[in-house]
Amino acid sequence: MIIKTLVENTASSASFNVEHGLSLYIETSKHKILFDCGASSLFIENAKKLGVKLEEIDCVVISHGHYDHGGGLKSFLEINSKAIIYFNKHAFEKHYSQRKNNQILDIGLNDKLLPNQQFYFINDDYVIDEELELFSGVKPEKMTSIGSKNLLMKNGTEFEVDDFRHEQNLIIRENGKNVLIAGCAHNGIVNIIDHANKNKGVQFNEVIGGFHLYHHSKNTFESPELITQIAKYLNALDTIFYTCHCTGEKPYLILKEILGEKIHYLRTGDQLILE
Repeated sequence: MIIKTLVENTASSASFNVEHGLSLYIETSKHKILFDCGASSLFIENAKKLGVKLEEIDCVVISHGHYDHGGGLKSFLEINSKAIIYFNKHAFEKHYSQRKNNQILDIGLNDKLLPNQQFYFINDDYVIDEELELFSGVKPEKMTSIGSKNLLMKNGTEFEVDDFRHEQNLIIRENGKNVLIAGCAHNGIVNIIDHANKNKGVQFNEVIGGFHLYHHSKNTFESPELITQIAKYLNALDTIFYTCHCTGEKPYLILKEILGEKIHYLRTGDQLILE
């Protein structure tokens, strides 16, 4: 399995431009996958530099309904008319962020793209084939980010805290290994891993994605106590972690102190080979 980081908040070198967003290219024995497409068309620019032919993508997964993961959709559709694009059925509902001055901003996906024959909407779980599976429905039972309380949805005309029913995660099964790809893990990376273990009997060899410990809109971080608690939990697992984006570099350093070589940071331009 080959994974190339097309968009992340930081870069491995000055050759790559960055933005607050996430986009990963994943190549397996059967698929060429785009997991999220960043906030803009930047993923296309970086894909060219990394030798990724986006017109050959056959499967796209949009992890949730926020612009920094699906803002590049319009640009992708202009260069690829064959890929199936998988969303949770709630992805195009309205989603918002409450900023420092209590201003509420729309951070959702572009609903002007609807309808589209390439879009495929799923409920909580969906098996694409023997290699790929999507799941949602994760509950925030423990070790969750308090920063998520600034992310909102609408219930009728009223704003309320987002429950992230629109967030989905990808399981890749290849060469006898299980890999989890998460976008922002808003309901907690610990809860996502537990959900897969309890409901699907899956133990992960690698986990890749953001852990939502950094809050871009307010430039704040989760408490060191919570980050340490998460790190100790993850360290007890027989799993290697590759994190990025909304984890944040300061929280990553706390995780790294405990997890050591069991955790690494993915930056724009990084390439990862999992054998």
